[in-house]
Amino acid sequence: MIAAVLTVSDRVSRGDADDASGDLLEELLRADGHDVERRVVPDEADEIATAIEELAATAYLVLTTGGTGLAPRDVTPEATRTVLQREAPGIAEALRADSIAKTPHGLLSRGVAGVVGRSLVVNLPGSTGGCRDGYAVLRPALGHAISLLADQATSHRQT
Repeated sequence: MIAAVLTVSDRVSRGDADDASGDLLEELLRADGHDVERRVVPDEADEIATAIEELAATAYLVLTTGGTGLAPRDVTPEATRTVLQREAPGIAEALRADSIAKTPHGLLSRGVAGVVGRSLVVNLPGSTGGCRDGYAVLRPALGHAISLLADQATSHRQT
């Protein structure tokens, strides 16, 4: 089974910058036993949407990094919404709440999360800190979410 990391960055796609946040997400996913596919696209809504759809066809998880802020070319949330079949607002809300507790810049994040087919898609910031913290928030519920999307029987302890 494959998890995918989609880096959205004009600079990285041109080769003008290293993909530090994508590298970090791959490292975190591999440490948790996931196989990882990587892709990089510029901040172009059509290319982002196409990449998410293509990755979701084979991956059970697509984590995007970049393009979630207020800059004019930050269009990852809009592109993601065009392909989502169902939103998972609790994920985006939890990511923002955690970020806001750490930095006032968390207020500027516009990332979304949801489902494409049987794949969970989550927008994360383009910073390594935002990706590290966002993955830590997502991680405890990730296995359960993946099982639900695969229509597998799940067990969880009621609280």
